[in-house]
Amino acid sequence: MNTVCQADLCTGCMACMEVCPKDAITIKDSLRAYNAEIDPVKCIGCNLCRKICQNNRETELVKPIEWHQGWAEDERVRAGGSSGGAASALMRAFVKAGGYVCSCLFRDGEFVFETTHDERELDRFQGSKYVKSNPRGAYRRVKELLQKGEKVLFIGLPCQVAALKIFVGEKLQENLYTVDLICHGTPSPRLLELFLRQYGRTLKDVKSIRFRVKTGFWVETDERGVGTPGVTDSYLISFLNGICYTESCYCCRYARTERAADITLGDSWGTDLAAEEMRQGISLILCQTEKGVRLMHQAGLKLLDVDPDRAIRNNAQLQAPTEAPAEKEYFFQAVRSGKRYDRIVFRIYPKRSLKETLKKFLIKMHLYRGGV
Repeated sequence: MNTVCQADLCTGCMACMEVCPKDAITIKDSLRAYNAEIDPVKCIGCNLCRKICQNNRETELVKPIEWHQGWAEDERVRAGGSSGGAASALMRAFVKAGGYVCSCLFRDGEFVFETTHDERELDRFQGSKYVKSNPRGAYRRVKELLQKGEKVLFIGLPCQVAALKIFVGEKLQENLYTVDLICHGTPSPRLLELFLRQYGRTLKDVKSIRFRVKTGFWVETDERGVGTPGVTDSYLISFLNGICYTESCYCCRYARTERAADITLGDSWGTDLAAEEMRQGISLILCQTEKGVRLMHQAGLKLLDVDPDRAIRNNAQLQAPTEAPAEKEYFFQAVRSGKRYDRIVFRIYPKRSLKETLKKFLIKMHLYRGGV
């Protein structure tokens, strides 16, 4: 197997595919790992794929110069966000100022990136995506806009931000603004597909999907729960316990306090603010550059102080990557053998699964409202 970077450590950033002049790169997804494989017949030996791969070179990471927690001052924007609506507020302010936004959305059964400068389209980017996305095409589009003198805001995972900055080059970064997300890790979308098929659904069949409602975690397709709204389903149990990520996530170079982007966003877990504010959503906002600070203060955000030590304690991926659970190999073996996703997760996490089953019963008996 001839790979762009070390075997099984591909992050799936897709930059190598985008730079290859002969379409010689294929991302192979084995569920437990991604690999960017080179077709020896098509390859002309230019080595552009290996030169652009952020796994093969050093990435400049910068410590935050400002730490905040807060939320969008616009109540509708805050309500529509997974946490405090900070990403949406940043996007709206950027577009209103004449810039373009590039971020991830769900379209035609895939999690892809699109670019827009139409404020009416920004709602499509809302919500957390607890699955690996495909940014192919985004890097080239962003570079084209920067070459035309346009300003672009890119929101993605740290590995995607690092890949984009390499792709566009240093000379074009003056008008590039970047936001990375505090990422626990990402599973292959094929795992999500296997989970949905238990319930007679496929990614191609649904028009919309979301994975959380503020502090509640469950999969919804077309605005209805796959299981029971208010009950954390087996897909989210596996995700929150970090057992389903691709191999590269367990040794992520970007799971640290130093960051790849101008701004870093996450949830202000462990906040000392009132419980009611937490129910409405509170974002954690870190700024690494003066460019990021200016953008943050222009975005219509309610900004409050946050204790950095407390924020780090409650966001483990600001210190280190997720540790691979002991049952990880069993999980992937069981998935590949065709066992039902729900049963695999129940076998590994019986206490959490039984707790969620009890919640489901109580919700159906109208004795408990859950997270709805």
